[in-house]
Amino acid sequence: MRTIEWKAGTVLTIDQTRLPNEVIHLRLTNCGQVASAIKCMKIRGAPVIGIVAAYGLALTAYHSMAKEKDELIRELVDSAELLRRTRPTAVNLFWAIDRVMKRAQETLGGADEIAKAIIDEAQRMADEDVEINRKIGEHGSKLVNNGDVILTHCNAGALATVDFGTALGVIRAAWGEGKKIKVIATETRPKLQGARLTAYELKRDGIPVTLITDNMVGYVMSKQLISKVIVGADRIVRDAVVNKIGTYTISVVAHEHNVPFYVAAPKSTFNLEEVSEDVVIEERDPREVTHFHHVRIAPKGVGALNPAFDITPLKFVSAIICEAGVLSPDKFIVDSL
Repeated sequence: MRTIEWKAGTVLTIDQTRLPNEVIHLRLTNCGQVASAIKCMKIRGAPVIGIVAAYGLALTAYHSMAKEKDELIRELVDSAELLRRTRPTAVNLFWAIDRVMKRAQETLGGADEIAKAIIDEAQRMADEDVEINRKIGEHGSKLVNNGDVILTHCNAGALATVDFGTALGVIRAAWGEGKKIKVIATETRPKLQGARLTAYELKRDGIPVTLITDNMVGYVMSKQLISKVIVGADRIVRDAVVNKIGTYTISVVAHEHNVPFYVAAPKSTFNLEEVSEDVVIEERDPREVTHFHHVRIAPKGVGALNPAFDITPLKFVSAIICEAGVLSPDKFIVDSL
C-alpha cells in the first residue's frame, strides 16, 4: 500500500487521524499544508515524515513564480524552516530537508532546472524508501521463527513509511515466507497508533493480531506469551534508540524476561553525531492525555505530562535491523559506518 504519491503539483496521502473508521485522502498543494499535516499528525511515522517534507519542498519549487535560482532558493529556505519547526524529535525530517536543499544548491541552471531537480529528488527518495523497507524486512525475517508471537508498539508499518514498513515490514516479510506468526499490538496511548493503525494494517493483510493496553505488557511477558519484540525508531543515536513513549518500559520488561528486543529502522534514522542527552523530546498538548476524542476524561484543573517519545539505552536492544543488515549493539557504531 503506497501511502504517499506525487501527482503533478499535488501530494496525495492518507489522513491517519481518521483511520480505521474512514479512509480519507489528503490533497496537499503547498508546503504550509504539509507542515500542518505533520504537526497535527495527519501524517506521522519517522520515515514518511522525511519523505513528505521532501515533497513539501517540491511543492514550493513546483508552484514558485521565481525566475532566478537565488530567488527560488530563498523561498525554499523559508519552506525548510517552516518544516523544521513541526516536530523536533524524528531525525528523518531534518535528513530529508538537508538532502533536498543540498540538491537545490548544487544544481546548475535557473529556477526551472532547480525545481525539476528537487521534484526528481523527492520522488527518488520515496522510491528508495520502499526498497529500503523491503531490505529491512528481508534481513529481519531471518530473526523470526515459525510460530513466534511478536509484540510491537505504536505503528511502524506502511502508514509510517512510503510502503511496507520497518517493524511491520519484518513481520510482513516473515509472513510472506510462510511463517505462522502472531502479533500482539499495544494500543499506544494517548494517540492509539497501535489500536487504530497497526491493528488496521495487520487485519487488512490477514496477519493474526491481538490488541492489548499498554499496561498489559508486563503481564503478557510474565506469562511467556511473547517470543520477541520488534519496534521502529524515530532517532537512533550513539548510545540509545528514541521511539514512541512506552518503548523504554517495554525494553526493560523484555530484558527482565529474556525476550529479544529488536529495533527496525532505515539508516536515515541514525544520527551518530549525537548521544541521548542531545535529543529534544517533543512535548505535545496535555489535552491529548486529559481528553479522549475531545471528551474530557480527567477533572478540570488536573495537569498532564505528554512526552511523545522516550529513550531506550542500547544495553536493552538485542539488535538493530536496517537496510545494511542486522547490527549488534555492542559494535553498533563500527557496523553502521
